[in-house]
Amino acid sequence: MNKYKLFLVSCILLLSSCVDLFEPAIQNNRDVESMYGEPRFAQGIIINGYVRIPTNSWSFNDMATDDAVSNSETNPYFTVATGQWAADNNPLDQWTNSRAAIQYLNIMLDEVERVSWSEDEVVRNMFNDRIKGEAYGLRALFMFHLLQAHGGRVGGELLGVPLVLEPEGTASLFNIPRATFEQSMQQLYEDVESALDLLPMDYNNIGNTQQIPEKYRAAGADADDYNRVFGQDARQLMSGRIVRAIRAQAALLAASPAFSSSNSTRWEDAANYAAEVIDLNGGLSGLAPNGVTWFTNTGEINAIGSGINPPEILWRTDLQGPNNDLESQHYPPTLFGNGLLNPTQNLVNAFPMANGYPVTHPASNYDQADPYSNRDPRLRHFIIVNGGTAGPNNTVVRTALDAGTIDGFNQVETSTRTGYYMRKLLRQDVNLDPVSTNSQLRYKPRIRYTEIYLIYAEAANEAWGPLGTGGNGYSAYDVIKAIRTRAGIGTDNGDAYLESIKGDQTAMREMIRNERRLELCFEGFRFWDLRRWMSNLTEPAQGVRIQNSVHQYVQVENRVFGDHMIYGPIPLSELLKFNALQQNSGW
Repeated sequence: MNKYKLFLVSCILLLSSCVDLFEPAIQNNRDVESMYGEPRFAQGIIINGYVRIPTNSWSFNDMATDDAVSNSETNPYFTVATGQWAADNNPLDQWTNSRAAIQYLNIMLDEVERVSWSEDEVVRNMFNDRIKGEAYGLRALFMFHLLQAHGGRVGGELLGVPLVLEPEGTASLFNIPRATFEQSMQQLYEDVESALDLLPMDYNNIGNTQQIPEKYRAAGADADDYNRVFGQDARQLMSGRIVRAIRAQAALLAASPAFSSSNSTRWEDAANYAAEVIDLNGGLSGLAPNGVTWFTNTGEINAIGSGINPPEILWRTDLQGPNNDLESQHYPPTLFGNGLLNPTQNLVNAFPMANGYPVTHPASNYDQADPYSNRDPRLRHFIIVNGGTAGPNNTVVRTALDAGTIDGFNQVETSTRTGYYMRKLLRQDVNLDPVSTNSQLRYKPRIRYTEIYLIYAEAANEAWGPLGTGGNGYSAYDVIKAIRTRAGIGTDNGDAYLESIKGDQTAMREMIRNERRLELCFEGFRFWDLRRWMSNLTEPAQGVRIQNSVHQYVQVENRVFGDHMIYGPIPLSELLKFNALQQNSGW
């Protein structure tokens, strides 16, 4: 296993013992100079950036949208959704975590060339380049999360965050204003370019010196030297491919209605950045055939090794477990779970019929008395509906009020509040029965390729219309056609509904947004998507009450958001400390 990763835990424990890197050393605390002759300690500084990546764990902020509710009133997203989101009560805060990560990355960038990575100067210089590239890429990533969570308007001006590009010490000026959103984005792009100049596209071992980049080969590096620094042991660290994907994510945010301005990133830029990543993945043919069920492709998951990614995954966490934590949280109660996340009827209605038509369309053949038949196959992959199956024995789950089980609508504290349970993300071969409990391996995607294809579809449709390509090898229509075909939609009729709207930019926009809603549900996208689209935030969460086989829609939970909540707040604690900071309007 990668020695860099093996050292992760010990470095984190070591660094967490330091109250502040700038306080006088006491007892066993370490100062920055300690890294110069101790590369493992220096690696711990940049590892602190990796462990702070927000996508390292599931947040389930979908429970504060029209896609899901929580069955626990103590859940932080329940409080957000029901009117208690505030500058001093913000479960979605990225300010503290991301600013702390950037501080560590700035330290690394400032000190990296003083570290004795190797006695061999060529190897030492390669390590310098890689570590700097990683730091620039990670800093761009944390800027993206800061802008997504805290960018916003003050009066009529769109602001980003303070730009801090040097390590902060006791003599630093902390009371600095927020840069404009555009200045923040330009800094992100500069960090991306710096990272791309230093990082390989991917980390792979090479077999001969001709594969070594010229600048290292000219300096005398051999294949073993190169593999030591840029070989497969470094997989899952920041790479050129990952940095390009982060740029596409940020560009989509900046081009979106809530963040766009006359001089900001254009839809064309976002589409072209996404296309660059898609082309690296083989174009449309690179869309993973089994990408819909990436979370339950058990053979693929169990066989992961040497930092390899499954075809659907661009970047992921390390393999975790075995554990059964996610299933314990979300399995229905008859399967010994707590049923935490309950998908809404709103989301269920967003899944089209298998023939491709929306359930509201006259040609859909939707039957309200038999609502789960002939639907988009993804519905049963992602959501447990009444009569659906789950768990290692394919147990039938009955959510009807009169089903006679604790899985039924509002039967016990852990029962569903909407008539549905989450199925996506869960390994169905986990058994929680106390007499035969087991655990399984899992990983968390940081970036899925499907997200990048959807970024392209959205941006390309806005830039060039449904059928335009902007010089790329595919259109928004082509991408959506491929995604829906993979899902099993319209296989008998050529997806007639998609064909009927392929010349209509507005209708295609709605389909693309809906496909994004379905493909990425429960992965933490919907909360931010609604905001960047400036969509309705207050659509009540609905459920279904089934009794005597009659399906009655019911309102489960109001969504209480003010118009200003298109943007998240700057933390109140920061405003109290630094008067140069301005709060987003309305907070």
